Amino acid sequence: MTPWLTAPLALLMLALAPAAGAVDESDLLPIDEAFALSAVASERGRIEFTWKIADGYYLYRHRMGVELVEGGFKLNPLELPEGIAHTDEFFGDVQTYRNQVTAVLTGAAADDARTLGFRVKYQGCADIGICYPPHSQVVSVTLPPAGTVLDAAPSGDRADQALAGLDALTGGRGGTVPGLDLEPAGGAGLPLPPEQAFGFEAVVAGPEMLMLRFAPAPGYYLYRDRNSFSLTGEGVALAAPQWPAARAYRDEHFGEVMVYFEPVDVPLPLQRLRAEATDVSLRVTFQGCQDNGICYPPMTREVRLALPPAAAAAGQDAPPSGTGADMPARAGTPLWLALLLALGGGLILNLMPCVLPVLSLKALSLAQGGGDRRQARRSATWYTLGVLLSFAAVGAVALALRQAGLALGWGFQLQQPGVVAALALVMVAIGLALSGVFSLGAGLAGMGQSLTQKSGPAGDFFTGVLAVVVASPCTAPFMGSALAFAFTASPALAIAVFLALGLGLALPFLLIGWVPALAAMLPRPGAWMETLKQVLAFPMYLTAVWLLWVLAKQRGADAIGLVLAGAVVMALGLWWWEKARWAGRRTRWLALALALVALWPVWAVQALPAPERVSAASADGAVPYSAEALARYRAEGRVVFVNMTADWCVSCKANERTVLGREGFREALAAADAVYMKGDWTDVDPAITAFLESHGAVGVPLYVVYPRRGEPRRLPTLLTPEIVREALAEAARR
Repeated sequence: MTPWLTAPLALLMLALAPAAGAVDESDLLPIDEAFALSAVASERGRIEFTWKIADGYYLYRHRMGVELVEGGFKLNPLELPEGIAHTDEFFGDVQTYRNQVTAVLTGAAADDARTLGFRVKYQGCADIGICYPPHSQVVSVTLPPAGTVLDAAPSGDRADQALAGLDALTGGRGGTVPGLDLEPAGGAGLPLPPEQAFGFEAVVAGPEMLMLRFAPAPGYYLYRDRNSFSLTGEGVALAAPQWPAARAYRDEHFGEVMVYFEPVDVPLPLQRLRAEATDVSLRVTFQGCQDNGICYPPMTREVRLALPPAAAAAGQDAPPSGTGADMPARAGTPLWLALLLALGGGLILNLMPCVLPVLSLKALSLAQGGGDRRQARRSATWYTLGVLLSFAAVGAVALALRQAGLALGWGFQLQQPGVVAALALVMVAIGLALSGVFSLGAGLAGMGQSLTQKSGPAGDFFTGVLAVVVASPCTAPFMGSALAFAFTASPALAIAVFLALGLGLALPFLLIGWVPALAAMLPRPGAWMETLKQVLAFPMYLTAVWLLWVLAKQRGADAIGLVLAGAVVMALGLWWWEKARWAGRRTRWLALALALVALWPVWAVQALPAPERVSAASADGAVPYSAEALARYRAEGRVVFVNMTADWCVSCKANERTVLGREGFREALAAADAVYMKGDWTDVDPAITAFLESHGAVGVPLYVVYPRRGEPRRLPTLLTPEIVREALAEAARR
C-alpha cells in the first residue's frame, strides 16, 4: 500500500477507536431518585403511572410494562406515548423518554375493588454511559369511589392536589396499601449493601497465579459471564480466569445464564515478562443479583498485591524436542534477546509465501542495477528505510488500538475489508506495470514511480512499504516471542522490537547493496530482464486473486464484484494514461482521474455486511470455538485440540493443507478421543483475541492442546504430523 494511503488509513482507524474514559458508578443516583415513580387512579377504569426522570437520565419505551398482582381489575394493553428516537448501543433503534412520562392503563375494576397492586417493570440509563439493570417494583393504587373522576395526567399543582386527595383516602400513606409496601419483585426483602451481598478477596498463590474468591451471601447469586479483569503492573499481563463449573439458572433479567450461589474460588494465571518481584493493582468488575429480588449494577473492587520473583514465563510450554520454532518468552527476557528473536523472525519472513512476490520485485530492481555499486547501496538503503518505517507504523497503530480497548492483534490490517480491497488493486496495478500495459514516469515520482526500472528512492521506499503490509500478517518462527514481548513492554521498547523485525526483513537486500562481494554475484543485465519482468507479473495477479478470495470470506460475492469492476476501471485509466503520454497534459490527467475513481470499492466494501458464517461443524469435523464449549468439553474430561486460524494467514492454510487436513490427523484425534475446535479470526473477534492473549500469542496461527487433566500445551507455529500426533497422545495419557 502506498504511503499516502497507509497514513490516512491509520489515522482513520485511530479515530474510530472508542474513547477509553473511566466512569465512576458512585456518581449514579439511586434508581428511585433517577426515575421517581408514582401511580394514581384518575377514575376506576384508568390508572396512570408517572415517572419523573432526573436530568441526564432516560427510560427505554420498550422496557416498560405493568402487570396486576393484587385486586380485581381487567387490564387493557398499557398505553405509552411516542418517545424520542434513539440508536442504542445495546438494543439498536429504540425510543426513550426524558424529564417525565405518563403511561396509562385502562380496564374495568371489580365493583368491590378499593385497592389494586401492580408490578411495574422498567429500565433506564444515565448519559455518563452506565445502564441500570431491569428494575421492577410493586406499587398500590387506591381507586376512587364510583362516579369520582380526578384530573387526567396530573402535573404541577394538580398532581399535588391528586396525591393529597389520595393521602386522605389512604390515611396519609399516599398510594400504599397496608401490607403491600413498595418492594423488590418477588418480595425477597430489603437487599443487602453490595459489600455485604458479595464478598471478594484476592491472594497471591504463586509468582504466576492469583486466587480470587467471590462469596455471595445466602439468597444471592453471581453471574459467571458478566465480569472483567484488568491489571496494572510492570511486566505482568493477565491470562484467562479459570472459572469452575457453574449452575444453569433461568434469570428474569438475562434469560438462561450460568451462576454461582455458593462461594467460588477462581484461579487467575499471570504472564510474567520480568523476573523481579513487583507490586500490581488488580481491578475486578462483576455483577450479581438477589434471588427473586433486585439485580445490582456492575460492582468494581480493586486490590493491591505483591508478586514474588518469577522464574519462568506463564502460559507457554516449550516446543517439542527437535523443534526450535516458537521459543516461549521467558520471564525477565532481556531486551537484547527480544531484539535478537525479532531480527531472526524478520529474516525468516523473507521465506514466507506471502512476501515472496514482493521480494521478487526487489531482486529484479537490484539485478537491473548492472553492478553499479552506488546505485545498489542507494536502492538497498531506501528499501530498508521503507521497511523500518512501515514496521514501526504498523506496530504503533496496533499498540494504540489495543490500548484503546479494541480486540486487535498482529495482522489486524487484513481483518479490514477496505485494506484487503486496496491491496488487491495495488497488486493488479503492479502486475499491469510489469506486463507493460503502462509505465510510470518522472511526473509521478512522488507517488511511487516504477517498481520495475531504476525507479529511484521513491520506488525503493514503496517496495519496502508493500513488503511490510503484505508480510506482517505472517508469523514466522521466533516472531511470536518477540511480538509477545512488544505488546506488553513499554512503547519505546515495543517500537525497538518492531524495528528489529523490519531490519531482519530488509537484511538480505541491505547486505547485497553494501557488500560488494555479494553484489558481484548478481547476474548482469540483458535482454532476459524484460522477459523476467513480464513473468513476475503473474505472481502479482495470483496475489490479487488470493486477496479477493479473502475478501469473499469477509464480505461475500458483492465485494468481489465491486473490486473486479474497480480493477477494470483502473486498468482502463492506466492504459489511457500510457496511450496519452504524448497527447497532452489534460488528457493524461483525465486518465489519472479515471484510475483514482477505481479506488471507490475500497470504501464501498467496508460498508457491506459480513456474510453469515457457518456455525455447524465444518467439513473437516471441527467444532466452532467458543469459551463456553471449551469449558464444557474440559469439564467432561475430553482432550481438545484448538486451532486458531484466519483465511488471510498463509501459514495457517499451509498447516491445514499439509497436516490438519490429512487422514493421519483425524486418526490421531480418534485415538485420543479428542475434540477438534477451530476459531476463525478472519474478521475482528474479541473472543478469539482474548484466547490468543491468554496463551501469550499476538496473532495466528495458534495451536493449543488441552489434556484430560492439567495445563494446556501450546504447539509451534509450523506443524509436522509427528508434533501433532505426539501432543495428542500425551494429552490422552494425562
